[in-house]
Amino acid sequence: MEETLADYTRSLAAPIIFIIVLIFQLFDKSLSHFKKKASVSGKDAQLRAEIKQLLKEAATLSEPSTFAHSAKLKRMAAAKERELAKSQESAGKEIKTSFALYEKILMISKVVIYLTLIVWFWRIPVAAVSKELVQPFGRFLSWRTGGSFNDSIMVGVIPWLILSTRVGKYLCNKVLK
Repeated sequence: MEETLADYTRSLAAPIIFIIVLIFQLFDKSLSHFKKKASVSGKDAQLRAEIKQLLKEAATLSEPSTFAHSAKLKRMAAAKERELAKSQESAGKEIKTSFALYEKILMISKVVIYLTLIVWFWRIPVAAVSKELVQPFGRFLSWRTGGSFNDSIMVGVIPWLILSTRVGKYLCNKVLK
């Protein structure tokens, strides 16, 4: 059998599209990981430890003669909690503004690449899958590609992008916990 260049590129299209989608998912997941990591600062951890210690000391002072000292420790813990909340709020705003640009760039590039792939592979099957493998979903997968050929379902670019995105998110969540 003689393979044409179109058959060869079509057979490579599905893995290449999946790899592109997976790379975008990895960037998205790593960006959210860095954002979460940046929100936890050393000062906040120190304040949490101080609050925990003050509440622990206040709990040990439960006798009537030490009530005033216990109440003072609880007030100090409440003041530190307010300071912690204020610190977290200001750090959250700062982190949100610093990562917002990266998130926008990632989203815009993702939309541009996806639209480019859709235009490039419009009405061209990306992959061929056996009818038995995708029996109830054959019509959905072959959307805008012309149906089936030689007992195989021709998978369109839009369903392949949707499927690749879901699988990419699943893999990223399992690999990058």
